[in-house]
Amino acid sequence: MDFSRIYDSIPYILEGIPVMFQVVLVSALFGITLGIVIATFKIIPNRFVNFIGHAYTAVFRGTPLILQLAIIHFGLPQLTGFITTPYQSAVIAFSLNSAAYISEIIRAGIQAVDKGQWEASDALGVPYVKQLRSIILPQAFKNILPALVNEMITLTKESALVSTVGVLDIMRRAQIVGGQKAIYFEPLLFAGVIYFTIVMVLTYLGQRLEKRLRKSDGR
Repeated sequence: MDFSRIYDSIPYILEGIPVMFQVVLVSALFGITLGIVIATFKIIPNRFVNFIGHAYTAVFRGTPLILQLAIIHFGLPQLTGFITTPYQSAVIAFSLNSAAYISEIIRAGIQAVDKGQWEASDALGVPYVKQLRSIILPQAFKNILPALVNEMITLTKESALVSTVGVLDIMRRAQIVGGQKAIYFEPLLFAGVIYFTIVMVLTYLGQRLEKRLRKSDGR
């Protein structure tokens, strides 16, 4: 191994970090928003709406993310004629995929809330949607926050897939450097170190958050 051959390319690879975080954060934001909607579909007392929510989750959890990304970036233009940029395709695919997993996390969190909360809301005549928005979801989010952080960590690792559609993230830049210098091990290993460091930091922050939540609950 000779890392001296990629010293001059290290700043270029590091420029992929903000790109990666931009994809992850924007996708997580849309994923959580859509995930709340899908989770609501799963618990609303309506079989047809339930079916839509569960079918959505089944499709996006049952197929590879890289396939979803490829269909959105390469396949949809064939059907619709609308061409998205690599970044747009990445955000759409990651948002839709993340929403499926987040909806399950939120659904479990909602159903874990004490039934007495629902009953008290019903007794007070609070409308169903308002119950969810103002009473149930705030309690559920406190319980599922660590799980959402874990989903963010997973999203960070999987973000390397955006390199397959040309987004200039860490992985893609490492591949470009490897092609230019005809060496792949060193730039890819350096990219791996960057991902590992970011994931370890996020994991540590997630553990700290979980401990703080436990203390606030008196556990």
